[in-house]
Amino acid sequence: GVLLYNHLQQKVRNAEALAQKYKQQQEALSAQLQVVYEHRSRLERSLQKERGEHKKTKEDFLVYKLEAQEALNKEKQDSMNRYGALSSQHKILKNQHDDVKKQLLDLQLQHNSLKLEHRRSLETQSQKLAQLQQEKDSEVTNLQDTVFKLREESKLLRKAHLEVHSQLLNAQAQMEEFRQLKEALQKMPGLR
Repeated sequence: GVLLYNHLQQKVRNAEALAQKYKQQQEALSAQLQVVYEHRSRLERSLQKERGEHKKTKEDFLVYKLEAQEALNKEKQDSMNRYGALSSQHKILKNQHDDVKKQLLDLQLQHNSLKLEHRRSLETQSQKLAQLQQEKDSEVTNLQDTVFKLREESKLLRKAHLEVHSQLLNAQAQMEEFRQLKEALQKMPGLR
């Protein structure tokens, strides 16, 4: 009876030691699982923040693109209007110049005594034409500067588009890393 009692006592101690060991393993696994859950929660918050920032960046870019397009269209329309006005004014002045030349020829045939006055009038018209040509050349130069600025703005828009695209690729890569981490967590025995 004493031997049986001692034997049973030994089995009870062994069972308690084994139970203690299993309990420690369970506590360790619970702690590891808690760390994994906290890490997952931080990753989810980070991902939500990235998504929000990406959405805001995309909206800002669309607003900037729309404003730039509107400014470009307005500048183009203004340039076309200025060019049309200059072209119309040039045509009117050209017609006036032709009329003056014809009048000069008629006056030369009719009044030889007024050749000097006609010559002076012709010189005045030539000066006006030169001045108009100079003004036209200046306006053309301004239009070329405007086209150059618009091209520079187009380059900046392309650069901004590339930066947004790069940020989108980075966000997709982070989502892929999160998906792989999630799959790895699901494969861990403790989570089953």
